[in-house]
Amino acid sequence: MFNVVRLIDTADDTSRDGLVEELHAAAATSGAERALVAPTLPGVRNGGDILMQLRFRHPSEWDSVSASFDEILAGPAVQRVNGATYTGTPVVASEDHGTVYRTLLLRVQPGTDDATVTRFEDDLRLLPRYVTSIRTWQLSRVESAVGTSAWTHVFEQEFGDLEGLMGPYLMHPIHWAYVDRWFDPECPEFIVRDRVCHSFCRSER
Repeated sequence: MFNVVRLIDTADDTSRDGLVEELHAAAATSGAERALVAPTLPGVRNGGDILMQLRFRHPSEWDSVSASFDEILAGPAVQRVNGATYTGTPVVASEDHGTVYRTLLLRVQPGTDDATVTRFEDDLRLLPRYVTSIRTWQLSRVESAVGTSAWTHVFEQEFGDLEGLMGPYLMHPIHWAYVDRWFDPECPEFIVRDRVCHSFCRSER
């Protein structure tokens, strides 16, 4: 599947609400197999005011409609956009449905050797094995990046509820033992030096 994510900062709440409606309408006619457009929830970090995630069967389907989204996001209501396109299909970790979608955009330091990047990715993939609040997940390498950084990876999850993200996921010991070292400047394995985009919203099926 070909995926598109956009994290959109708006001027104010009125701008946000109008833009959500406009993006909803565009997504509904885009041909996307899945379309999520929603205001972000309190607690995001560099995550925008609106989160949009679209999933297409083929890149050509996005190519045929991307200009219409670019036009919307070039409007005066938009202050900043971070995002990426990438290929991949979610891994189902639980038969229970998720109600919160979360995405993390990050950039691995340029020049990091392939073996180190692979170890980093393997550690991220450990999280769904131990964090039972994750319903689906996907780790992808970025094909094209938009925004404040040349993002290299997108790490997505769906959670049963918001507490499943803010509690068991972010506070799990697997973070301290394996994952945080890649983001912590005091650790020798530190390879994610830029500010990340940590964004999440309600996800109604």
